[in-house]
Amino acid sequence: MSLEPKEHNTETLCKTQPLVAFMLWWRSAFDMSFVMRSQNTHLQGIGLRLLAAFLMTAMSAAIHGAAQSVPIGQIMFWRSVLALIPIVFYMIWRGEFPAALKTRYPRLHVTRSAFGAFSMAMSFVSLAYLPVANALALAYLAPVLVLPLSAILLGERLTAAIIVAISFGFAGVVLLLWEAMELPGDGALIGVAAGLAYAVTMAFVRVHTKTMMATEGSSSIAFYFAIVSAVLGLASLPLGWVFLSTEIFGWLVLAGLIGGIGHIVANEAVARAPVSTLAPFDFTGLVWALGFDLVLFSVIPGALGVLGVFAITLAALLVTFMGRSKQPDPLKAQAHTR
Repeated sequence: MSLEPKEHNTETLCKTQPLVAFMLWWRSAFDMSFVMRSQNTHLQGIGLRLLAAFLMTAMSAAIHGAAQSVPIGQIMFWRSVLALIPIVFYMIWRGEFPAALKTRYPRLHVTRSAFGAFSMAMSFVSLAYLPVANALALAYLAPVLVLPLSAILLGERLTAAIIVAISFGFAGVVLLLWEAMELPGDGALIGVAAGLAYAVTMAFVRVHTKTMMATEGSSSIAFYFAIVSAVLGLASLPLGWVFLSTEIFGWLVLAGLIGGIGHIVANEAVARAPVSTLAPFDFTGLVWALGFDLVLFSVIPGALGVLGVFAITLAALLVTFMGRSKQPDPLKAQAHTR
């Protein structure tokens, strides 16, 4: 009698052992369900990031319209106070107000809000001296800086396609920066310096926000950020504020409401997909910025601007169809823990 073990294929096991067949079916169904949920969550995150890019670009256009005659601190105050309106309504709609305002980590909110307020101030200075597209081009260096930070601090893995996409996006930003440096006057240099400061601090803010999402809700993060920014903006009152005309106040109202909604949408996107996957889609805001410059402020982009937009759009397409951050298999993780 042969002592060699008999080989059983899947079909034989399914016919002779119904329990094994059920377990195999359940595992395959679970794998497919997980993949579909993961893909849908990633797509939701990408869609929310695209919407956030449009909203924050529209806010930047409104800030650019007001910053020609209003001090930065005054703009920060009104933008932050008015942003509380959509934030609070959002919390009420979700049934989170006021329970979501309770936090066990107030220092995290203070740190994130302080860095965020400084980033906001630098962004507004940049918008005061540069066209919307050029200022936003500097701001979009932040996603480039987010990628190594997310890999180091959050342990996220970057695919080759995402790295290539970011390279195209960075090339597009460089082309737009080149055009910004050709603007006349010293104001352009101030705007460029402020934009670089914004990019550096905003990279830390986004990674910090990702770590906070494990215990804090996106609405509470946006709420405390608006409160801290409003207080810091109000502190600039002794330095001199100006009387607001109807037109200028309209710009500020628009900036505040859109900014509040934009922050909520951006935080929800971060909760649904890795930072490294979302970062390239921020570049789409530059397309909207060029449109706002043309329609609202009669600024016509040059050849370098067009090339920059093309490179940035290509980066987003590469990430959409090719690049994905590698996610761990939960079944394998469970097997290792047993």
